Amino acid sequence: MDRRLCQTLLAAFVFAPAALAACASPAAAATAPLALADGVYWMPGAGGAAEPANGGRIGNSGFVVGPEGVVAIDTGTSYLHGRALIAAIRATTDRPLKLALVTHVRPEFLFGASAFREAGVPVAMHAQAARLMVSRCDTCLEQLRRTLGDAAMAGSAVVRPQREFSGALALAETGRRLELLHYGHSSGPGDVALWDSANRVLFAGGLVENRRVPDIADADLPGWQRALAALAALAPRSVVPAHGPAGPAEQIAATAAYLKALDERAHTLVADGASLIDVPDAAALPAYAGWDQYETVHRRNASIAFLRAERALLLGLPAEARP
Repeated sequence: MDRRLCQTLLAAFVFAPAALAACASPAAAATAPLALADGVYWMPGAGGAAEPANGGRIGNSGFVVGPEGVVAIDTGTSYLHGRALIAAIRATTDRPLKLALVTHVRPEFLFGASAFREAGVPVAMHAQAARLMVSRCDTCLEQLRRTLGDAAMAGSAVVRPQREFSGALALAETGRRLELLHYGHSSGPGDVALWDSANRVLFAGGLVENRRVPDIADADLPGWQRALAALAALAPRSVVPAHGPAGPAEQIAATAAYLKALDERAHTLVADGASLIDVPDAAALPAYAGWDQYETVHRRNASIAFLRAERALLLGLPAEARP
């Protein structure tokens, strides 16, 4: 679009998100859908941290097409991203978009829900995840506006889900068998995965990362390990993680191995009498140094895991009950 025209639109329609979408940088657009199986698509995020160069679109999303309609999985970072996801779905199929599922509470999966709401598509979340979102995500949204700019986040909002659920269930909207999997508090309260058993494709949400350090801030580590064991037992053919490429099931075991190594290192440091100020360096895990966000998220994880290990020691908790 001509730059002058774009500036005119921005000035004239500063409160109109659709106009701002026309002026968005290429980074704001979703990538083309990639087929994993018949009617099953994923849309890769850029990885890294949210920044203007990637439009904040760092997390994966996807959708499943059935004979009766489409379910979208995760909605993107912003209204603009949500519009791009909807456009990609509509370019792929003429079947109606029935539902948008948000698998977990991270900014890069949430705020595109505003575009789905505008399109009349109900948004679904686990009730615990919805409560967590409402309690803190206004702050998340403001942080993204400061990071990405007002234009990139125009029209984005914290959208309360029209449909909440409290456990595992079957989704009937597409006319094909899809299961929502919930294992209790794991990577976060209310985190869920979507399982297409016919194609053996797993949209793992926040439960699995592929060569990216998983964030444990909201996690219950024993619960997360139990959830990962249950996912591995499904023997999926393809796994779509929260971040990183879709691929085989080995990424489930890799996520579990990182969490185990982190927990063991934290407990060793507590037993050795380490000081919290030294923990981010002392808790280095060289085997994971090549993973995305190692220098930021892992260092934060180390401090969190150390404090939880200290608490477990003080309370005399057994290993299986470590937080």
